[in-house]
Amino acid sequence: MAQVMRDAPARRIILGITGGIAAYKAAELTRLLIKQGTHVQVAMTEAACHFITPTTMQALSGHPVLTNLWINSQGMNNQGNSNDDGMAHIHASRATDAIVVAPASADFIARLAHGLADDLLSTLCLARNCPLIVAPAMNRQMWENAATQRNIQQLIADGVILLGPDSGSQACGEEGMGRMQEAAQLARDIQAFFQPRLLAGTHVLLTAGPTYEAIDAVRGITNRSSGKMGYAVAQAALELGARVTLISGPTALSAPHCPLVGQGAKLIQVTSAADMLQAVQQQVADADIFIGVAAVADYRAAQTSAQKIKKGATKLSLDLLPNPDILGYVASLPKPPFCVGFAAESHDLIKHAHEKRLTKNIPLIAANLAQHAVGADDNELILIDHAGEHVLPRADKLTLARDLLKHIVALRHSLSHKGTMKHPIKVRA
Repeated sequence: MAQVMRDAPARRIILGITGGIAAYKAAELTRLLIKQGTHVQVAMTEAACHFITPTTMQALSGHPVLTNLWINSQGMNNQGNSNDDGMAHIHASRATDAIVVAPASADFIARLAHGLADDLLSTLCLARNCPLIVAPAMNRQMWENAATQRNIQQLIADGVILLGPDSGSQACGEEGMGRMQEAAQLARDIQAFFQPRLLAGTHVLLTAGPTYEAIDAVRGITNRSSGKMGYAVAQAALELGARVTLISGPTALSAPHCPLVGQGAKLIQVTSAADMLQAVQQQVADADIFIGVAAVADYRAAQTSAQKIKKGATKLSLDLLPNPDILGYVASLPKPPFCVGFAAESHDLIKHAHEKRLTKNIPLIAANLAQHAVGADDNELILIDHAGEHVLPRADKLTLARDLLKHIVALRHSLSHKGTMKHPIKVRA
């Protein structure tokens, strides 16, 4: 059984921190970015040092912090060595894949908008030849001020990428727009920014979540699927540049959105398997890829009651009918999209997954143990295609989704050229 390998992204970013109470979130953001495999060089303004210390950020990043344009004892060249030629802003900006300013204060945004460069961080931003990503953080009235909004529009016109802000409670005690996004969301969005647009121009149609089959007005047949895997696949497809239609059973999840790509998934919410089939039939005509992630209930009640069935002394028996096979329907179309199924089994995983792939006549199936996957935030997948079995090692579901889609891209390309994949696919995270 081949294991799909993940290359370390080896991305390098400068994390700029400006003055504001949200500077504390930069510590967690640094930790998360490093956990993703990103090299983080921190640069701080003088004001930022009043909220969080360079010592803290050096300990978290593993590198001396850039703080001063003039006293360059902490300057680092593009090999990470001490540099005393007074050009830290040039060396550092040339050795990075992106500059992320989080938090970005109203004052710093104003300086960016007007091209001012009177400290190390603003000079780094002006001297850069890489993307600039900004996460605003300020009081709601500062955010709503006409001057700030003019500055924001100027940054957008200049090609600067904005993440946030969010609305919520603020340190000043007020409520409203201006709160910096949480570190976990920023880390996900930054990682999404670096994903290759392998699915640009492609329509991905997928199903997610459970279905609910009514018995009466309050009872029904369903399962414990949370929808997390399907929504992660939708998110990853957006990151790779696809147009995404997500048909979802009942979940507590929000529609996937990728701000750095500038688009979100078209979410169609359904309840029963029949509803899901109908939605798929309406959307499948122009789909290039169909991924059936939903845990569709296998059976439904033959008769349902519009009223609650009262508890009685006698036994209640239900006649069950099989639900439609949605994946089978799509795969049997005269011109089907590239079809991918999911197999959630409790035992004999490989055996049952192979049988399902052959029965459905689809090129790829993703197999997992239901007891380890349902409701969890992480998982392990075994991808089964004509070349054999490929293991995606345990990881969070978004990482797995990215690896799955890259496998799909490679397999689809291989089959379109009537080739075979004799070796495990090497997935670049």
